[in-house]
Amino acid sequence: MANTREEQGITSSSDNINAVINDAEKGKSSSIFQSPSFETSGEVTWDGPNNPNDPYNWPTARKITISLIISLSQLVCLMTTSVIAPALPQIATDLNLSDSEAQLAFSIFVLGQAFGPFVIAPMSEVFGRKPVWVVCSIFFILWNSVCPVGNLRPLIIGRFLSGAGGSCGVSLAGPIAVDMFRQKDRGKSLALASLFPYLGPALGPIVGGLVSQYVSWPWLFWAMSIFCAAVLVAGLIFVRETCKPVLLRLKATQQLREAGEGHVTATMVKQSSPDDRLSSRILVGLKRPVQLLLTRPIIQILCLINGIGFGMYILVLSFYATVFIDQYHQSATASSLQYIAIALGSTLSTQTGGHLMDIIFARLLARLPENSPLRDSPPPEFRVPLIVVGILILPIGLFWLGWSAQAHIAWIMVDIGATIFVAGNFLGSQAALAYLFDEFSTHTASAGAAIRLLGNLMGFAFPLFAPQLYDGLGYGWGNSLLAFIWVVTVVPIPFVLWCWGEKLRAIGRK
Repeated sequence: MANTREEQGITSSSDNINAVINDAEKGKSSSIFQSPSFETSGEVTWDGPNNPNDPYNWPTARKITISLIISLSQLVCLMTTSVIAPALPQIATDLNLSDSEAQLAFSIFVLGQAFGPFVIAPMSEVFGRKPVWVVCSIFFILWNSVCPVGNLRPLIIGRFLSGAGGSCGVSLAGPIAVDMFRQKDRGKSLALASLFPYLGPALGPIVGGLVSQYVSWPWLFWAMSIFCAAVLVAGLIFVRETCKPVLLRLKATQQLREAGEGHVTATMVKQSSPDDRLSSRILVGLKRPVQLLLTRPIIQILCLINGIGFGMYILVLSFYATVFIDQYHQSATASSLQYIAIALGSTLSTQTGGHLMDIIFARLLARLPENSPLRDSPPPEFRVPLIVVGILILPIGLFWLGWSAQAHIAWIMVDIGATIFVAGNFLGSQAALAYLFDEFSTHTASAGAAIRLLGNLMGFAFPLFAPQLYDGLGYGWGNSLLAFIWVVTVVPIPFVLWCWGEKLRAIGRK
């Protein structure tokens, strides 16, 4: 009889393990276990709202340090995207590449960024943000270093795979910020996460122009690998795990081991039902971004803002130096300095936009009646006003940029147009990302991967037709065509979100 009771106790404990791990995976929370014998089952959560292990309650200095390191990881990725742009003619000559092959070598990195997050994001929700970030950073370093060794094939393969690995910073920066900052500070957290990355469009071509002119173009790749290695070392020291489901799963496992009175062992923790096995969790995680993209109309709508905007942004990056070389007869080095205007637009918009987002959120929240249930759960539609601002600014910048270059007026006018265009682009996409994170607070990384797919695919495709676009229409009508496409497809979206956002978000929600 004693053996029977012991077996029953072990079975009961094992069932509790499965339940706790499963609930922690889903990010649920409730009271902690009341009894070490587990007679009262429940879900594991933090021991009170002020638990120091909860990333929400970490010291501000720690949050800022982690955000800045992951921000630098994004900078590595965005710099690597554009660093070879000034050196493309030299690379094409040395490797005997055609113009289309050289353009493919530039764009293929963005294609890697499209598919990398579909693995990185769900794996970060299974294994944690930090281990996935570390592995992907090492993966980027290896493949990026291979790019200049050989001919076209290693260059294309290396650029694609390094783009996939390098996308870890872009994929995880937002989710890590959401892990550490509450909804009312969403704008501030996204501004912090984007402090360094958007200097990349300027630093990349500047570094590329200088290195290719005074050293040799293979060092463009090796320099970025060294930079990533330095960021990785800092991350190993200072970055801590932030993913709540992962932290709660570890907490549940530790509690059960400590309170199991000898019945609960490490082996038993691993012996979960088929749905809880690691392979099953990985499979479910890998399918999640695709399922979200296919079944949630709200993600499909937000994809248009992010997708078309990012495609146009990469297109402008690809031809921007050429404008000043062809139209204003500047040197490669001088033309690369013009990318400062793009970095200025992105940095100003993300930093001021982040704080403006929190101000708008607080004011809309204050207007709600005292007894409104929305006070406890503000809707994502509070982000729509800032989306409107960004979406309306972007086409103004495109018109300004295109016709200034077409008319050969002072080069500073082209830079002003580029700054306006980029500011509108990033302001709208940042607010759209905040909308997404408000709706998908549990699986932010997977939702982010889903929304970025279209953007990176367009970022890959748009530069491929840039020469034909501007050769056929010129800079004025070429950019005007892009602006008209934006007005027709994207400008109505904020109205749709404001009026029917709640109904759209409900479709496909389980």
